[in-house]
Amino acid sequence: MRKILFPFLLLLTILLAVWLRFEEQKIIVSPKAFPRIDKALVKKMGPPEPVEPVGEKIVYTVKLGKVSLGAAYYTHLPKTELHGTMVSLMTFETRLVRFRDREAIYSDSRSFFPLKVERSISTWPNPENISEEYDQKNFTLTIVKKKGKTTQTQVIKKDGPIQNAILLPFSVRRMDGLSVGWSMRANLPNQQFEITLASIEDVKVPAGTFKAYHFTSVPERFEIWISADERKIPLKIMGAGALGYTLLMKEYSR
Repeated sequence: MRKILFPFLLLLTILLAVWLRFEEQKIIVSPKAFPRIDKALVKKMGPPEPVEPVGEKIVYTVKLGKVSLGAAYYTHLPKTELHGTMVSLMTFETRLVRFRDREAIYSDSRSFFPLKVERSISTWPNPENISEEYDQKNFTLTIVKKKGKTTQTQVIKKDGPIQNAILLPFSVRRMDGLSVGWSMRANLPNQQFEITLASIEDVKVPAGTFKAYHFTSVPERFEIWISADERKIPLKIMGAGALGYTLLMKEYSR
């Protein structure tokens, strides 16, 4: 009996090993072994978040015509939490004679659309604090101004995502595949215009001479020069009009 049972068990073991090996190969090569990627889910997730230039600091000279009025300071800070979500944070401070305007700007890390702005304006004798809450889902902006004992609230409704004037030059730098003729619509709280890449040219600022993307707007609101390299630094920002200001980069660090 043992002589009959042993060959049978040996044959059974060999067959089991062959079957397991066959199933192993089937798992390796079978498409069913891999979960199918949900393209709709990938599209919903959107592109990966861009790498942020945390620690970036830019100092600008502020000029009105040929007259130097003071300086402006841009700082890109580490991400912070806002309403339970990690968001981007940067500050922009303008220092002029007897005037200081500091803005802490919270924005979506993917779209760079503003979410909240805390603004402190120090001017004698009436300092002012302004809070801006952007609801990008419902395209509304709530502005609360506090000056002395007076509080004013204003709600602005737009037809699409709302951008911020300070963030705008820094959001344009995130665009890829820039070429002359490229354009985008800017939707600020109080105005809309088209931004167009007009040319690629050299621009001279206190920090040096750079090859730059030159952007213009229609209607004419401002011009922006952004370095035509991987950093895409806003080098020069010039407002339009009789009292048009100009920001010229004089220092950069990261």
